[in-house]
Amino acid sequence: MNVLKARKIGKKIIFAIAVAMVVSFSSATAQKIAVVDINQVLESMDDYKKAQEELDKVSARWRQDIAQEYDQIKGMYSKYQAEQVLMSEDMRAKKEEEIMEKERQVRDLQKSKFGPEGALFKKRQELVRPIQDKVYRAIEDYANERGYDFIFDKGGASGLLFSNGKYDKTDEILKDLGAN
Repeated sequence: MNVLKARKIGKKIIFAIAVAMVVSFSSATAQKIAVVDINQVLESMDDYKKAQEELDKVSARWRQDIAQEYDQIKGMYSKYQAEQVLMSEDMRAKKEEEIMEKERQVRDLQKSKFGPEGALFKKRQELVRPIQDKVYRAIEDYANERGYDFIFDKGGASGLLFSNGKYDKTDEILKDLGAN
């Protein structure tokens, strides 16, 4: 079983336990609970689809650029292998260093585009975040208008989407612990 599958199953189990706990607790206190498939909501929105398409195009272009850079490195290495017997020790070392430097540059480029804080992440924030915020505001408005105490993401990716503030006991726990 791969790691992603295991994580997905783990999230579903945690979600099921959380829902079971909330449902059992809610029957005693008559809380209103709902579930929403956030992925289905997002994927049904034209703005989200357009943003995803733009992200896919940008990502594909960057992947192609990086693949071309790696092809250049392969070419440099092939040329080096063919010519190395004719080179002095210093020339071989210099060519090897050139190849390694080019590899470092391409890895840095790849990280700057696709890393955790890379350009793709920032572009996703720029394009998708406003749409997600709009959806979360709609969920919060829906919950407040209809008196829901908790709304969960049934896909399990986001977990809790909304909770009524009166159930947040963080400040009380901090007070009991003597923290500010």
